[in-house]
Amino acid sequence: MSKKLFGTDGIRGVAGQSPLDRRTVHAVGLALGKDMRERGHEGQALIGMDTRESGPWIAAELAAGLAAQGVESRFAGVVTTPGVAFLTRSDTFGAGVMISASHNPFQDNGIKVFATSGFKLPDAEEHLIEEEIFHILPDVVPSGTERLEVDPGLDREYLDYLLSSLRTPLDGLKLVLDCGNGAASHLAPDLFRRAGADVIAIFDQPDGRNINLNCGALYVENLRREVLAQQADAGVAFDGDADRAILVSKSGKIVDGDHVMLIAARDLQARGHLAGDLVVSTVMSNLGLERALAHEGIRMLRTPVGDKYVLEEMERRGAVLGGEQSGHIIFREYATTGDGMLTALRIFEIAASTGKGLDELSAGLEIYPQRLVNVRVRERRPLEEMAAVNAEIAACERAFDGSGRVLVRFSGTEPLARVMVEGPDLQRVEEFSRRIADAIRAEIG
Repeated sequence: MSKKLFGTDGIRGVAGQSPLDRRTVHAVGLALGKDMRERGHEGQALIGMDTRESGPWIAAELAAGLAAQGVESRFAGVVTTPGVAFLTRSDTFGAGVMISASHNPFQDNGIKVFATSGFKLPDAEEHLIEEEIFHILPDVVPSGTERLEVDPGLDREYLDYLLSSLRTPLDGLKLVLDCGNGAASHLAPDLFRRAGADVIAIFDQPDGRNINLNCGALYVENLRREVLAQQADAGVAFDGDADRAILVSKSGKIVDGDHVMLIAARDLQARGHLAGDLVVSTVMSNLGLERALAHEGIRMLRTPVGDKYVLEEMERRGAVLGGEQSGHIIFREYATTGDGMLTALRIFEIAASTGKGLDELSAGLEIYPQRLVNVRVRERRPLEEMAAVNAEIAACERAFDGSGRVLVRFSGTEPLARVMVEGPDLQRVEEFSRRIADAIRAEIG
């Protein structure tokens, strides 16, 4: 079953161009509305967005398509992706839609759909919605509507929920928040001030075009400098839709998703809350995390890249903690998706309750050298058909002899092949990542 519109994290593209042109977006609303009715979820749909300038008209076209199927929409305005997931399941919406392209630049946008359970749609349901979109698309006429009226109070309900989960106030913690000029810009400073922290907010003035622009979870150097300059206890950077978080310690150390999972797993295990002594991560997590967890008697299972797949494995195994090196962390007790603000709240809560900084909390994680090379490709040819690429991968695996890893995959959201090589020797890691990437360029670059 091959999907043409939905990638690993919804539909994504350049706003105004297929598949995010007005006609296709309207068709998505129509197809989703039909799917809701057929599944007995005729109630309202929730729509939220990040701060991109294209968000309002995409929301309006989606709502028009839903309305044509008899489905009313409530518009949360600017809210985080996990906020939409929470509100969808807690307020008995028939579906939730988040308009965001996550960490991508402002020109891009995307559509993520959540079921009434708060989970992202399963692949089979996305496939059925796709088929309906392609079936109706030739006859679709967009509405041309530009803007919806924001329903006040929905984002406050989400923040109240996060705050209610806090066991230890963050009194005395001085925190720097890099909001990425995205969905967290107004929400995160409010949340952490209400939690008791002394908050310094940066990149919290979105203008529709500066989302993720040299800031946020993919550009943490500005946050690092600010943490050091302000002599803060810690900092956190969110991506555009705030479903991920990368932290910085008082010393300026970058605390990524692997560090966060180790900190959280140790805390949960100490409190007897780490079900099955198990953590679920992806193929991208560092070997050092796997070994540090094993030292604590904790197993780590790997899934394909995407917090959707992490969550599916967590549900199968009954795990309560999972996530990605990139900062998508799922605390299953509280959420059905990665949540950057929840992640930061949990980790800073551990720091406040133990009196330890992030450096001490993440001690014992030896990071193996890892290189990720992105190769822009003109097609996605099966790897097994590229003999030269396979020869380089085999050579790398022989050289590491079990002490390292190599992973080659295609991006689910961009025309890229991603080459990841990891091992104990940096020189070899860089050499093999370059050789494999060059082989891919020669074949399909």
